[in-house]
Amino acid sequence: MRQADLARQAGISASYLNLIEHNRRRIGGKLLNDIARALDVEPAALSEGAAVDLIATLRDTAEASRASEPEVDRVEEFAGRFPGWARLIDTQARRIEALERSVEALSDRLTHDPFLQTSLHEVLSKVTAIRSTAAILTEAAGIDPEWQARFHRNLHEDSRSLAESSRALVAYLDTTADVDRTRLAPHEEVEAWLDDLGWRLPDGASADDMLSENAFGSRAGRLLAQHWLGRFATDAAAMPHELYAEARAASPDPAALARRFGVDVAAVLRRWALVPDETSSGLVICDGSGTMTLRKAIDGFPMPRFGAACPLWPLYRALAGPGVPIRSVVEHPGRRPQRFLTFASAAASRPAGFDGPVVHEATLLILPDPPPDAPAEPIGTSCRICPREACVARREPSILLDVL
Repeated sequence: MRQADLARQAGISASYLNLIEHNRRRIGGKLLNDIARALDVEPAALSEGAAVDLIATLRDTAEASRASEPEVDRVEEFAGRFPGWARLIDTQARRIEALERSVEALSDRLTHDPFLQTSLHEVLSKVTAIRSTAAILTEAAGIDPEWQARFHRNLHEDSRSLAESSRALVAYLDTTADVDRTRLAPHEEVEAWLDDLGWRLPDGASADDMLSENAFGSRAGRLLAQHWLGRFATDAAAMPHELYAEARAASPDPAALARRFGVDVAAVLRRWALVPDETSSGLVICDGSGTMTLRKAIDGFPMPRFGAACPLWPLYRALAGPGVPIRSVVEHPGRRPQRFLTFASAAASRPAGFDGPVVHEATLLILPDPPPDAPAEPIGTSCRICPREACVARREPSILLDVL
C-alpha cells in the first residue's frame, strides 16, 4: 500500500503519516483505529509497536558493540521497519551470549578441573614413555633379544594404557556437554541432588527419610547431604513455614526477621532461599578461605565452578566484618547487564571450645528485581572471564577482553 493511499483513507496528510511511521508522532484514539482499519489489523498491533524484549536486546547489543557506533536512537524505527532483520540480530545476540557462557564455563573447567588435569597428565606421560621406548628400539643397534622383547612388551602395554586413557578422556568430555551438571566433588553431588528437588525440602522430614531413596556417588556426598539437611531442619524448626512467610511479608528485612525468631541473620538467609516463593532466589555459602561450600544458582548470576569468585562479591566483604550484615545492589556485566539485590552476613564460631580455632562462614542471599533507582556495585564472576577492564580488584587479565 502506498503511503499516500493510507494517509487518504485515514484522513491525514502523507507528511503526517510519514512522521508517525518514523516514531516522531504518537497516535491514539480515533486516528489509531482509522489506520488500523485501513491496514486491516488490530489497533493493539500498532499501539504496542515492536516487541519490548526485541528492542531491549537491540539496545543492549548496540551498547556492547565496540567496533561500530550504531544509531541507538533509531532502534524502534529499525525494529518496526525491518522486523525480520531485527529478529535475526536478536537471535544472533542470544547465540553469542550463550557461546560466551560456554567459553566461561569451559575456561573455568580447563583451568581447575582436577580430573581433566590428571587425565591430561597421564596421557602426556604415556606418550613420553612410548616415544622413549620407540627411540631406543630405532636408534640402538644390536639390542639383546631378551631386552628387545621387554621393550616391545612395554611399548604394547603403554600403547594400550594410552588408548584406554584417551578413550576415557574423550568419553568424559562427550558426556559433560552440560558442564554445570557434571558431578566431580561431594558438594557438587549435594547441589545437584538439591537441584533435582528444586531446593524444596518438606518440613518435618528427617535426613534419613530423604536420603534413603537417593544414591550418592560417594560416601562423602551422602555425609555432606546429611550435614546440610540437619542445618536446614534446624532453621525450619526455629522458623516454621507459615509463621516465617507471614513475618517476611510484613517485614522483608533479614535483621528484623532474625530478631523476631531469635536466630542469626545467616539462618534467615538460608531459610529465605529454601521457602517456596513466587520469585527465584540464589544462595552462596563460603568458609573463611573464601571457598564456596554451597551454591544455589539463580539466572543471570553466574557462579564459578572451580577456583575463586569475584573478590567484590558482598559475600567476601562480609567476611571482613563478622556480625555486620550487608545489603547492596550488584550488577553483573554482559550484553544485558543483570542487577540483583543481595544480603550478606558472616559469623565466627568456636566449635572446638573457647580455646579452639575460630571458624568463619559467610552467607549471601541473591534476589532479583532490586529497587530500580538504587546505585549498583559492579561485580563479575571471576577475573579470568570478567570483561571489566578497569576493575581495581582484578587479579589477572580476562580471556574475553579481546572478544567482546
